[in-house]
Amino acid sequence: MAASSAQVLPPSAGWAVVIALGIGFAFLMLGITLIQERYTSVSVKTNEEFSSASRSVKTGLIAAGIVSAWTWAATLLQSSTVAFNYGVSGPYWYAGGACVQVLLFSMMSSKTKANAPWAHTYLQIIRRRWGSIAHLCFLFFALATNILVGAMLILGGSATVNQLTGMPTLAAIFLTPVSVAIYALIGGMRSTLLADYAHTSVLVSLIFVFAFTVYATSDKIGSPQAMYDLLLAAEPVPGNAEGSYLTMRSLDGLKFGIINVCGNFATVFADQSYHQRGIASNPATATKAFILGGIAWFAVPMLTASSLGLAARALYGKDPAMAMLSASEISAGLAAPAAAAALLGKSGAAAMLILLYLAVTSATSAQLIAVSSVVTYDIWKPYLNPNASQKQLFFVSHVSVAAWSIVMGILGLAFYYAGISMGWLYVALGIMVAPAVFPIFACIVWSKANRLGALVGMFTGLALGITSWLVSAKTLEGELSIKSTNADNPLLAGNLVSICVPTIITIVTSLIWPENYTFEETRAINAPEDVDDGAATKSPKDDDSSHPSTPTDEKKDPSAGAASAAGLDPEQLAKSFKMSVRLSIPLTFIFLIFVPCMAIIAKTFSPAGLGAWIGICIFWLFCSSFIVVLLPLWESRVALGEIAKGIAADLSGKRRTSSPSS
Repeated sequence: MAASSAQVLPPSAGWAVVIALGIGFAFLMLGITLIQERYTSVSVKTNEEFSSASRSVKTGLIAAGIVSAWTWAATLLQSSTVAFNYGVSGPYWYAGGACVQVLLFSMMSSKTKANAPWAHTYLQIIRRRWGSIAHLCFLFFALATNILVGAMLILGGSATVNQLTGMPTLAAIFLTPVSVAIYALIGGMRSTLLADYAHTSVLVSLIFVFAFTVYATSDKIGSPQAMYDLLLAAEPVPGNAEGSYLTMRSLDGLKFGIINVCGNFATVFADQSYHQRGIASNPATATKAFILGGIAWFAVPMLTASSLGLAARALYGKDPAMAMLSASEISAGLAAPAAAAALLGKSGAAAMLILLYLAVTSATSAQLIAVSSVVTYDIWKPYLNPNASQKQLFFVSHVSVAAWSIVMGILGLAFYYAGISMGWLYVALGIMVAPAVFPIFACIVWSKANRLGALVGMFTGLALGITSWLVSAKTLEGELSIKSTNADNPLLAGNLVSICVPTIITIVTSLIWPENYTFEETRAINAPEDVDDGAATKSPKDDDSSHPSTPTDEKKDPSAGAASAAGLDPEQLAKSFKMSVRLSIPLTFIFLIFVPCMAIIAKTFSPAGLGAWIGICIFWLFCSSFIVVLLPLWESRVALGEIAKGIAADLSGKRRTSSPSS
């Protein structure tokens, strides 16, 4: 394969990052696991701990895990691509259009704790409420989401490694998921979250480096005023006010924003990895974790794209160090790596390589653990071995991680040879999986949701969404091809139909033929055998419990009884749900309506306006760093102190006679 015009590092650098860092994180996971088992009561020898971290993780670490899992290759690459294409509106529509789903997901996370406190996956709730046929239908969408997200991660990461180092793309496609699987297998969910914390800390630091390079220290740009001047001299953008990159009045930017909102609802609500974090969280902090995680994540693509994406456009055709990119390379998200290499040379390329590797591996680890849970609890146990022991489930979950890493490599290879890029998958994904979004939400949250209406709506939306997408591509673009199906108008039509049709059908049928479901059966999923019948109605098809039993005296209110039996506070759960509604809905309005409306008052940004815009982005990332870097340390200060005391005791030769509580 010919060397990329942006290649500034030798192929050995690519091999070193993909293999050495993978092995390094595997040893890190091994160390964390050994420390946990030596100095705390945590052990990954149980499937409950491996798949859901014993449901005890605190706010800060869950928020860091959310930021890490939601920071894909596309978060850094596609956001910079839309900045390169549309100007300042691109980063905002990417960040704002993808953080609101995490905010709104806090409502579903809270309801999952109340309505199915012992569930391992959201699909278990669907199976118990709506039966096996519905379960298999939603299982299709869940796995489709994991397949498409996994392929997108691998394609984005491998393309960047190839561009910057010349490492063969095929090798990067296969080695990345396999190296991630090694450390995911060693540590399970809790260690994956701790790795996410490490990933996120480094990621935030590197984004600061790029931002301050672009707007403070670089002799090629170095200030908002210089960026303003360079963007003002750039080739005009069709559809933008005055053809400027310095405006929120961008028609194509708005179209992308709508596509982005639709698609990302699918990749949050239908992806088990986000439900996994809600399940793993401490019940009292689940809502806060998703709210804080969503707010913290906003700054990651916003500042990355406003720095590297705009820098790529500002230097394009003006700086000989800035690689000239083909349309396919731009679609693959290679504008940001090219800008990093142009600004900082080999050090910039190396930093971008590490940044992308951390983003890809952290999100991939989340996918591996999520698919492992789905295979174990939604395929193996219910359909293949209903009487599976905990030891068997533990084995299946580990095998699933290894197997899915290989599947991800094969799928990445298939998409690569088909000529499908990360950018195409990112914008088309919603058409294929967004039909499941509202039915999933309704099943878990809404007692009146009608099963038949949800299923009919889901598949009707899928059929009409794909049809409208392809017909629009053929009609408007004159052909059916990867290029025509990647055009804005066909994507807009397909995404809107896919998410709106199922929502309308589900709501209408549920209002006409409401189910009035009580959620008593879902509260019995995996419930301990000695939970009082008033707390959780057990049946022969209930899953085996992996939790210690907890007595309860709550007999009058099934919801309260089940929650109490699971060690939850029913009143706290009710308050948590109300808080999620009061925060997530207004924040969604602010991100999607209020801020854009305020930003379009000025036709184009002035130099001072651009400076203020970038200043807010940098300040926001500082706030994010407090949430995802400092808060987890503060919340874990007692456990960290106990571990430090234990290590000191071992080093001094004092034999430990007991393990501190975690």
